[in-house]
Amino acid sequence: MKIDSHQHFWHYYPVKGAWITDEMRVIRRNFMPADLEPLLKVQGINGCVAVQADQSEHENWFLLNLAKANPWIKGVVGWLDLKSATLEDQVALCSEHDSFRGVRHILQAEPDGFMTDPQFIKGVSLLGAKGLTYDILITENQLEEAVRFVKALPEMPLVIDHIGKPNIAASSFEHWAKYMKQMSAFDHVYVKLSGMITEANWETWTPEDLKPYVDFCLEHFGPERLMYGSDWPVCLVAGTYAQVVSALKKMLSHLSEDEQAAIYGNTASKFYKLKE
Repeated sequence: MKIDSHQHFWHYYPVKGAWITDEMRVIRRNFMPADLEPLLKVQGINGCVAVQADQSEHENWFLLNLAKANPWIKGVVGWLDLKSATLEDQVALCSEHDSFRGVRHILQAEPDGFMTDPQFIKGVSLLGAKGLTYDILITENQLEEAVRFVKALPEMPLVIDHIGKPNIAASSFEHWAKYMKQMSAFDHVYVKLSGMITEANWETWTPEDLKPYVDFCLEHFGPERLMYGSDWPVCLVAGTYAQVVSALKKMLSHLSEDEQAAIYGNTASKFYKLKE
């Protein structure tokens, strides 16, 4: 089963979508399942994981209802206040839906120390105890703290979104590689090969710009801990869905059939416990 492990749906509202700047205006509109489904079919992709783009409980029900109406949305990564005193009740409510597979918080917008706050770590740990996963959304400048976060959650299924957001446009590599190598020592940490073209130069990027980062992830995490994600529709600021697929296909062409199958679906299916 081929899976896009990372994409979004939204109704665009200027206030809620304030993060979408003028230079990103191409994504200042609604993006719904009817927009994505034909793109997946062209690429032979069987399903996807819808990831939160808004930090509200409303976002969970929006995505869970879409998944209920569109069975090819195999999983939902929602948002919950992981420091809330009622977190366990919130988890139970969302988990009544089989498609609810994990949680994400937009850590890239938080100050230093947020993700290593004992209360936050306690909340993430509760997710693991309930059979759920956690998506780590950070920039490369937060990787050092993220290593401490990961150490505090030794049995928690964790996945790093967008390969940790290195500044590919500036050819930033050494700092990112130092901490990603440390991350790779933890067997419970996975990585999404997603969001790379938006970290590169939007106008001039090529697969060759992304290749050192993909090669590093392959070497240190291996295909069994890597998963393909489009980051659609955010990717549209720098390229089409087909261009995202084509670039990664070129970079993975030397891998065996089994290795490619892991990255294009098996890893995500295992990590998120997706159903056929």
